[in-house]
Amino acid sequence: MRKTLAVSERRACRVLGQVRRTQRYTPRMADDEVLLTTSIVSLARHYGRYGYRRITALLRTDGWQVNHKRVERIWRQEGLKVPARHPKRGRLWLNDGSCIRLRPEYRNHVWAYDFVFDRTRQGRPLKLLNVVDEFTRQCLAIEVARKQSARDVLRTLARLMLRHGIPKHIRSDNGPEFVAQAVRDWLSRLDVGTLFIEPGSPWENGYVESFNGKLRDELLNREIFTTLEEAKVLTEGWRREYNQVRPHSALGYKPPAPEAVSGPLSATAS
Repeated sequence: MRKTLAVSERRACRVLGQVRRTQRYTPRMADDEVLLTTSIVSLARHYGRYGYRRITALLRTDGWQVNHKRVERIWRQEGLKVPARHPKRGRLWLNDGSCIRLRPEYRNHVWAYDFVFDRTRQGRPLKLLNVVDEFTRQCLAIEVARKQSARDVLRTLARLMLRHGIPKHIRSDNGPEFVAQAVRDWLSRLDVGTLFIEPGSPWENGYVESFNGKLRDELLNREIFTTLEEAKVLTEGWRREYNQVRPHSALGYKPPAPEAVSGPLSATAS
C-alpha cells in the first residue's frame, strides 16, 4: 500500500475508519463446502419444486449439521430457484370472515377427499380421488382410474377405514359421487359425519385443495403419462414420498408419516 499510495497501511486505515486486519483477511471455504454444494444441487434437481428451507430439512435428515442461512447462501450462489407458478385466482372470502369450519383436533377426526383430473399422452382422461387426514396431513390414498362413481368411492373408503380406522367426519364438496344417497347412507350407518362445503367455496375444503395443488405442481405438471398403469405407479410413488420424505412446513418441516420410511423408498429418493 505504501508503494501504491505513498502512505502507510496504518494511516490509510485510520483515515478510512477501517480495522487493519480487514486488509489481510482472506475468506476460507469450509472443508465440506464442495460436498454440501453438490448435495444441495442434487436435491434441488431431484425435488424441482422444493425451496431452500425444505432442502435444508432434507439435508438435516441425511445427517448434515447445517442451518437454512448457509443453504440459502449456496442456493443463491449456484443460481438455484423454484420456477414460478401460474398466478392464483383471487379468493372469494367474505368480508366478515364468516367461513366457519370444523378444525381437526386429532388423527381420524376429519378426513377430506376430492377429485383431480388429468390426461394421458393420448388425451384419454384420468380421474384421481385424493383422501387426506386433515390433522396429520397424511395422504391416505390417491386412487387413479379412467372414471370413478359413487360405488368406487365407497370401495376406496372401506379399504382405508379397514387400514386406518373410521374417521369422525369426512369433508367434501358437493360432487355427485360424494352426495350420492348410497354414500351418505353408508357413512351414516358407520356414524361418520358428512361435512359438505358451500357450493363455489373450495377454500372451505382447504386442506385437500392445498394437497391437490401440490400434487399438480410437483407431479402432474411434470409428468406425461403414457398409460393408466404408469399413472398409478408414479402417483403411488409420489404419495409415499409425500408422506415419508417431503418436509411439511405446518409440521415443523417434518414429513406427515416419517415412521413409515423404508429402505427401498430411501434409495429411490436419493
